[in-house]
Order: sequence, then C-alpha cells, then structure tokens
Amino acid sequence: MQGASSEVDFIQRLRARIGVSRKAGVILGIGDDCAIVRPRGAAEDWLYTTDLMIEGTHFLRTTHSAADVGWKTLARGLSDIAAMGGTPRFCLLSLALGDWVDARWVDGYYRGLLRLAHREGAALIGGDVARTAQMTCDIVVAGTAARGRALRRDGAHSGDQIYVSGVLGGSALGLTTERGKAWARHKRPEPRLALGRFLREKLGATSAMDLSDGLSLDLHRLCLASGLGAQISPPPLFRGATLRQALHGGEDYELLFTVPALTRVPRDFEGLPLTRIGTMRRGSPGAVELDGAPLPALGYDHLRSL
Repeated sequence: MQGASSEVDFIQRLRARIGVSRKAGVILGIGDDCAIVRPRGAAEDWLYTTDLMIEGTHFLRTTHSAADVGWKTLARGLSDIAAMGGTPRFCLLSLALGDWVDARWVDGYYRGLLRLAHREGAALIGGDVARTAQMTCDIVVAGTAARGRALRRDGAHSGDQIYVSGVLGGSALGLTTERGKAWARHKRPEPRLALGRFLREKLGATSAMDLSDGLSLDLHRLCLASGLGAQISPPPLFRGATLRQALHGGEDYELLFTVPALTRVPRDFEGLPLTRIGTMRRGSPGAVELDGAPLPALGYDHLRSL
C-alpha cells in the first residue's frame, strides 16, 4: 500500500479503508492473530487465520526437508489459534508449486503437514494448487473459542504482569548455526495450543499473542493494541542464544501474555517455563523499555523497506 512504512502502518491504513461488517457476524477483523466471527445464536466464536510460507523467505529447499516445510506451514497458523486460546477445527491449503518440485517432494510435504494436523485435530478439508517459479504455501486455519472469551491483543491493563512461555532466541540461533536443538526448533516449531487454552480458561489472561516476529516488535504491537507502554527485563534465553536473538530474532512461536497484577502464575505449564518479564504501564502507546532504556522494535517486518 502506497506510503506504508511497516506492517503496523499497512494494517492500520487497511483497517481504515475496510472497516468491520457486523452484519456478517464479524466481532474482530484485521489486526490481531485471528479474525473472530460469531454465527447467530452460536455458543462458540469462530477464529480464522491465514499465513504464507514462501521459498527464500521462510525456508530454503537446500536446508529444509519437504516434511519440515509442511509441518511449519501448519504450525504457523496453529500458533495464531493458540494465541487466542482456541481449539483448531480444520485447515485449507493452497500450494503454488515451484518448477523444481517433484512428486516425491510433494509427498514429503503433505507427510509433515498431516502429521501435525492429525495430532492437533485440524483436518485438511480443501485448498488449491498451481505452478510458479517460486514455491509458496498459503494455509488457512479455523478454530473455535467460547463465546466472547477469545484472547486478544487489546485487552491488557496498566499494571498487568507480562509473561512469556519457554525460552527465546532458539529459532534465530538455529537459523545461524543450522545444527542441534536450535535448528530443530527453527524447522519444526511447536504451537502452544494447550497453553493458550490454559491462559484463557484458568489464568484469566487479559491479552496474548504469539511470538512470530521477535519479542521487541510483537510486544510493541500488543502495547499499541492495548493503548499502553511496557517495562521489561531481559527474557529467558535459549541455551547459546544471544540477547539480541531473543529480543529481535523471531519465529520462536512461544506465547506472550498479560495477567492481572495479583494473579498467581505457575512456574511452568506441563514442563514449559512461564517467566514474568515486566509490567504494562500507562504512557506512549507502543513504547517499550528494557531495563529502563527504550527498546526499538527491530523484529522481522516484511514491509519495513516500503
């Protein structure tokens, strides 16, 4: 979009042009991890998300197996459902097959995707296929959450505690080293679906989102949505990762969430660490401080160069 300087700017301009059609049952449109649609009389809200997986941007055929690409294609969409505390129901997949793709690669791709789909109950029910010079995958995932209970980015309050799940920087480290547990984490992220439902049902989280583009940028987006700022300390690091990788690297697909100040948050959820990193504060919306100094939003932004 002409004049857009970032994804946030792009989305804000698009929302201003489109608006939300309440007649269609749309409760939440563009700008969060998922759109929320409420069918008339339904006890549940439907969550819809879509994600692209593009050769040369999200994977390389020389380093990622077909099964890895298939797994990650779906994992990215499932992570959005997790961020809203939802349960996945089905997915649709459109593939633009690169000229280099053969039947064996396609079989491997579906093997990786369907393994995760079967495990998480996200049945593949349709899609499209075409040929192109560059391999591109487009996944649509639909899920559900209790009516009016889906976690959103705009629900945080001043004084809320800020938490992250897991340890950060592993995916960025893996992309750099291409070895070990960090590389495995980069290629096959784990969507935190059970954790998302726990945050919604048991902890009463006020806001949440998944960490796909880096903590610095994603927390900035959550703060903007909630009209607040944040003060944080360094997050927990994946073994071997740098603070920069943890703050700005992206693709960890852990959950960033806020809870009321007096909420007792367990140290872990099913063995996954839950770590308090800071507090939401009144101030300039989107402004984040790390140990008292301004933290620039340097995570991955597809549109920053526009």
